[in-house]
Amino acid sequence: MFNLSGIRGRWGLLVLTLMLCGATQAWAQRPPLLRELSLRTDTSTFSLSRHSVLVQNEPHLYFYYHQEDETAELRVYPTARAGSALRLQRSADFTLLDSLTPMEGGQYYRAKLRFKELSGNRFLSLTFRQPSDSASFAPQTQTVKLLPVTRTTLEFRPADTELFVGEEKVFEFSSNNPKNIRVSTEWTRGQDIDYRLEQEKGTLRLHVLPNALGTRALVLRPQTERPFLTDNNRRVTYALPSLRQEFIVKASRLRFLSVDKKEITLDEDSRRKGVELILDNGRTFNLKRTYRIEDQEEAGGALIAELFTRQYLTNDRVLCWLRVYNTHRQTDSYLYIKENDQAKYITNFNISPKTAITAVSVRHRGGDWTSNTAVNPGETLDVRLEGESLLRGRFHFEDVRVIPSDSSVRSDAAVVYRIQVPVTFDKKRITIFNAGQATGQTLAVREFQRPHPLDFVGVTFGEAPRPVTRLNGPILYDRTIRDVVFSFNSGAIDEEQQLYGKQYLTFEIRTQNAKGDLIETRTIDNVVVCPDGNSVRAAFYQDKQCQVGNLSLNNLLSSRKTYDLDDWSKIIITIRHTQAQYQEPGFTQRLELVLQRRVKFDIDISFPAGLLTKQLTGSVDKNNYGAFSGISLATLAQFSFYNPNKINKLRPYKVGAGFVALNAFNLNNENQNRDLGLVVLGSVYPTRSDAKLTFPLYLGGGYLMNNGNFFFLFGPGIGVRL
Repeated sequence: MFNLSGIRGRWGLLVLTLMLCGATQAWAQRPPLLRELSLRTDTSTFSLSRHSVLVQNEPHLYFYYHQEDETAELRVYPTARAGSALRLQRSADFTLLDSLTPMEGGQYYRAKLRFKELSGNRFLSLTFRQPSDSASFAPQTQTVKLLPVTRTTLEFRPADTELFVGEEKVFEFSSNNPKNIRVSTEWTRGQDIDYRLEQEKGTLRLHVLPNALGTRALVLRPQTERPFLTDNNRRVTYALPSLRQEFIVKASRLRFLSVDKKEITLDEDSRRKGVELILDNGRTFNLKRTYRIEDQEEAGGALIAELFTRQYLTNDRVLCWLRVYNTHRQTDSYLYIKENDQAKYITNFNISPKTAITAVSVRHRGGDWTSNTAVNPGETLDVRLEGESLLRGRFHFEDVRVIPSDSSVRSDAAVVYRIQVPVTFDKKRITIFNAGQATGQTLAVREFQRPHPLDFVGVTFGEAPRPVTRLNGPILYDRTIRDVVFSFNSGAIDEEQQLYGKQYLTFEIRTQNAKGDLIETRTIDNVVVCPDGNSVRAAFYQDKQCQVGNLSLNNLLSSRKTYDLDDWSKIIITIRHTQAQYQEPGFTQRLELVLQRRVKFDIDISFPAGLLTKQLTGSVDKNNYGAFSGISLATLAQFSFYNPNKINKLRPYKVGAGFVALNAFNLNNENQNRDLGLVVLGSVYPTRSDAKLTFPLYLGGGYLMNNGNFFFLFGPGIGVRL
């Protein structure tokens, strides 16, 4: 440290200048920090004193490596002046695994480091630093420049040496270190065989393009990224030995050029303005020129399109305008790119009309195809689209799920989709889109209108409501029918997975008397029963026509109400779905109510004849059996009994009470057997109910008014039905 406190004026400035110059000269003459340095890899050791080579007139320590991330042991031998304060500065070119550590009392330093990407790393060096022991001088550093070298081999052994003019061919090189081979994406120009070398996924590829016929030689002069040493490790070189290969070049054959678009739309824009197309470079293309595209190799083919070349691209392709004039399918033939009616190249792509839907048809489960495009919520069905270029379309249905199906038909003329309409779909129409644009075709959404079994209709005629489907056959009712009421269980129509929608019913009502004569007939059309609020589609069933409340039969009958009908009258009600509202057969239920009676009371006049009577006189010895009487006259208040299992069928017996005029038609004055009796009689009638003249059998007893005796009687009679 300089003490400047005594320096004054001009002489002080001169002294200071001389002192600084002396210090600078002393700094420049400071000795190096290292007297030796060595690198030891897995196979060899390289030292600075023995393995140095001049590169651009600067000494470099060279070492051979085998891996991109080679690991080496570093030994540094400092000079006596460096002491124990030597440091290795960190760098992005390597990773210091072990820090620089003094060994054997500071005789040398040892460290372990791992290099990074040796093939691509430039200006590799090691920099050592000694901190300054004086505040007057900066820290001293010394840099050792390194030169990684490697032995690289390159072989070219093509299996096929046959080439065609204008046709590019690709070969592969074999190398022990392909990353160290210098490649170029640019083609050579003006040679018999042009070439370029590229590296792809660690593989070296040689692209060749012949330009002249005959046997031609290809000479390659490959270069390396990292050098290697020659002349006993005294000279650095990057040039590998030249490779020479002869090829047999034949006349050109048509080369296939791929395009970036396989689907072209034929419309007014593509016909006049054209479509931008990227095509493989054909090598013989001239820019700003129009080429003809036909569907046959010979001259005179139909014009399919025109190709106008615009400019070359960096990926060895050509940007073009394509104007199309006719349709084409890849499966029909190749497309030939021609110059002056001579085919130069082939390519292939589809040219199709603009996608358009001309017809839509649907098929419901278990049905046939129909042009009626109405669908129902919750339904799974097939939809067929017909038109042009449908395979190119990207169709989807608004808010509807498409179900994949192996049996779906797909062609340019027709495509079939299986769709499932959500139960909660809340629109009137399903729009069909193509690539996000509406096609103008829709599916109409309508509510399910299918006939449901009539178990949701209940009937009440004096008891609790019962479903009409449980009342099969005539119902015999032995009480007065005050009314017949129909109720509707609207919650039993729609189910979670089965929707039926509104139910349109027709009621036909007829009333008949006991003989079957018609009393009255009524027909009620379009009774609409709507599912209740528990249905998922309840919000869409809102209709003023929906039946609210019950349906009373007496409110419909005008002449005679149900409670005014005679015994054994019939109420016949037929409930059916209104067929005009459905596309499938509906259900029908017939209800027949019969006003049944157990007993019939009537006044009956009959003519017993040949009655055998026995009087009760109190004397047991007296024979008081009377003779068979003649024709008598009986007037009886009589009870008849109906068969409970038959309609309006009487049992063959009756019980009654009344008057019997014995021998009433015997007018002889001497007739002693004529008398009038009060009797209780039971009679047995023949089973035929349609006979006007019957012969019943009587049994009973009573009291004779003239004789004053009780008596029993038994015998046949004559019955007349009027």
